[in-house]
Amino acid sequence: MNYLERIQAPHLDILKEVGNIGAGHAATALSKMLNKSIDMAVPSVKIVHLSEVSEFVGGDEMVVAAIFLRLQGDAPGNMFFMLPLEEATRLIQQVTDDYTISSGNLTENEIGMSALCELGNILAGSYLSALSDFTSLNLQPTPPALAIDMAMAILSHGLIEVSKAGDYAIVIDTKISDKDDTTQSKGHFFLLPDPESFKIIFHSLGVKIDE
Repeated sequence: MNYLERIQAPHLDILKEVGNIGAGHAATALSKMLNKSIDMAVPSVKIVHLSEVSEFVGGDEMVVAAIFLRLQGDAPGNMFFMLPLEEATRLIQQVTDDYTISSGNLTENEIGMSALCELGNILAGSYLSALSDFTSLNLQPTPPALAIDMAMAILSHGLIEVSKAGDYAIVIDTKISDKDDTTQSKGHFFLLPDPESFKIIFHSLGVKIDE
């Protein structure tokens, strides 16, 4: 039996709990940085084939904002935080209170792009810290890179950069909102462990892989 077939709902529940703890840490960090109350939650965690990843952000040709990180340490892999460009614009407007930014000029706004990159860095660091605590794995992110392009172009570039990329991704849905505003932004974390790293992560979560 393939070890992926042994992954059950309780294991995904653990990953969801990890995600919510990470989201809580990220919300605290963002609230302090922005001096405003930020709320974050992880409604779901899934494991999907790489061919399905772009569907979560609207399809292969959807223009998205993406923060890319390479994971180093005990379980190497790639991590993307991706959201449609209009969603990214709304999120930056929320966290910076700069409502002059539009989806058309986000790429020309240095402050907006910098804020988006820092946001992704905080989110990734918070999630990885929570995952490390649960699994006792040493996971270290590289500095983030920001890109705005079609979803598949970004994913393909990230996978080409690392020839050992696997066939599956862990998808962590993320909802971000300002407690003083009813507006909510949705993004997705895609954790793409290298093939052996997938086994290492789930073994650390209690999935038996050697039967």
